[in-house]
Amino acid sequence: MKEGWLQRLRDELALAWTIAVKDIKVYYLTPPMIMFGLMMPFFMFFSFSIKREMGAEVGIARLLALTTFFTASSAGPVIIPLERRMGTYDRLLAAPMSLVTLLLGKALVGTFFALAVSIVPLSVGLLGLGVDVADAGLLLAGLALGSLAFSTFGLAFASIPTQSVGSIMMPSTLIRWPLLFISGIFIPLEEMATWTRGLAHLSPLTYAQDLMNHAVPGAGLLNPWLDLAVLLVSGILFLVPSTLMHRRSRQLGY
Repeated sequence: MKEGWLQRLRDELALAWTIAVKDIKVYYLTPPMIMFGLMMPFFMFFSFSIKREMGAEVGIARLLALTTFFTASSAGPVIIPLERRMGTYDRLLAAPMSLVTLLLGKALVGTFFALAVSIVPLSVGLLGLGVDVADAGLLLAGLALGSLAFSTFGLAFASIPTQSVGSIMMPSTLIRWPLLFISGIFIPLEEMATWTRGLAHLSPLTYAQDLMNHAVPGAGLLNPWLDLAVLLVSGILFLVPSTLMHRRSRQLGY
């Protein structure tokens, strides 16, 4: 029985990996992915950081957190409605695999996309600005866990029963923007009012930002193990409502 369970797990993971590879080849260079996942985080960062006095290490740490957040959470809301429109999503749902496996494959797409995009600011910081990374291990772990958590976060919005990317991005943006401003990216946690800081601890982006602060400038506020744990648990927990909401959308015919 144990061997049969392990074989089933290996098969499901292989299917999730196949879905991720397929989506990477098909959707990474589509205009919505480039606009929402690549260009938006950079434009937002530079528009809010102009004339602000911050060191290169602090700036890179904030940009990495912002990039992983917006890039990873944009993949599902872009890819799934496009697949609904083309009918490929229905064919995937009809395949002999669970809905969780399908969503895990989609989550991996956002994770890899965010990791690939984050290489750009990290390379600029290391090679162009002479940034020193305080803890490379924390940096890699933070980028991976943060990207996974935000990718599964985006899957919840992708469950909205529509074939339009814009119809999903609008409510997604309405949620992501408030999280952005309470998560310590533009206003550090130590400078926030007490009640605002309390709200900040409800956002997973807060822990990703704090982890980047530990990893790059070496000046985080929270315990880095707490940051890692929250991101890991968030990535798992976001799959639960995503699965339920996608199942409901399927019942509605989407």
